Amino acid sequence: MKALAINSSARAGQGSKTEILLDCLVEGMREAGAEVEVVNLRQKDVRYCLGCFTCWTKTPGKCVQPDDMTKELFPKYAESDLVILATPLYHYTVNAQLKTFIERTLPIALPFFVERGGVTRHPLRRTPPPVVLLSVAGFPEASVFEQLSSYARYLFGERLLAEIYRPSSEMFRAGTTNPRLLEVLNAARQGGRELVENGRVSPDTLGRITKPITDFKTMAPLGNLVWQTCIDEGVTMMEFQKRGMVPRPNSLETFLAVMQIGFNPAKAADTRAAVQFDFSGQASGTCHFTIADGVLTPAIGPAASPDLTITAPFEVWMDVLTGKANGQQMFMEKKYTASGDVGLLPRFGSMFGN
Repeated sequence: MKALAINSSARAGQGSKTEILLDCLVEGMREAGAEVEVVNLRQKDVRYCLGCFTCWTKTPGKCVQPDDMTKELFPKYAESDLVILATPLYHYTVNAQLKTFIERTLPIALPFFVERGGVTRHPLRRTPPPVVLLSVAGFPEASVFEQLSSYARYLFGERLLAEIYRPSSEMFRAGTTNPRLLEVLNAARQGGRELVENGRVSPDTLGRITKPITDFKTMAPLGNLVWQTCIDEGVTMMEFQKRGMVPRPNSLETFLAVMQIGFNPAKAADTRAAVQFDFSGQASGTCHFTIADGVLTPAIGPAASPDLTITAPFEVWMDVLTGKANGQQMFMEKKYTASGDVGLLPRFGSMFGN
């Protein structure tokens, strides 16, 4: 199989959740023996369709514009056995880069009119390649892709081999150790293998790729916290991610949520402990979490028998958590106190290094 993967994300690397999921799909396809070329549209000169119809009259089958679409991408598209179109969800459908690419495939059609099933169509010069559509969105509900799916099914019809839609995508990053996220990425690799071997993605694999990993109640407070941190620090989301910044909690609940998201099970596999926090100041109160068998369980209120108790002004500990203050220095300056197994403190950096 000779496949062409079109990545229309404006972001690159860790910042692009489209790219992370697409990379896994492509990896699986290559493992199954496919020859896959990945094209990043952000690196190409693909101009808007002029609507001149020159490709239908004066230069049949070829666009008049001398850009990368005419010289490179359209020939590769037409000759591929399979095309993967990958896009972040913009305003509930494809983004402008991918829409421009799709519009520029017009030379594959003829200008004449035919009727199929009571609908007027243009006949085609040649059979276009089958299509897989992949998209990601930050919202947690799968229903956010309904308009995109309707568009894709109408446009591609029987040529649409698979629709791969991943909600809650902002939780993803390459190299994650989170078991729930790893399961999705591994399923995407399996989907790539199945496309090559069977010409489709099985319902079971699609279910694993799109499996819910969060909901509004869990996602919204953390998402809002990240955006508020970006606003407070004067950074973009891409800068936030590139710098490895930590969202600054504003309550006991969001503090525990951040700790749970940042927890690294592999680094805490041999740890059994209950850690309690007695906060004063901005968010006063007591909360704790227990670590056992590589699982962190958070709770509001005191622990039954804490192994380590940290007493601190909320603002001070949030400075430590977000890297604005050195935890060891703050301890030496008695900005906070710790009692019990203080040997756990140095391990926080690795256990919560996600």
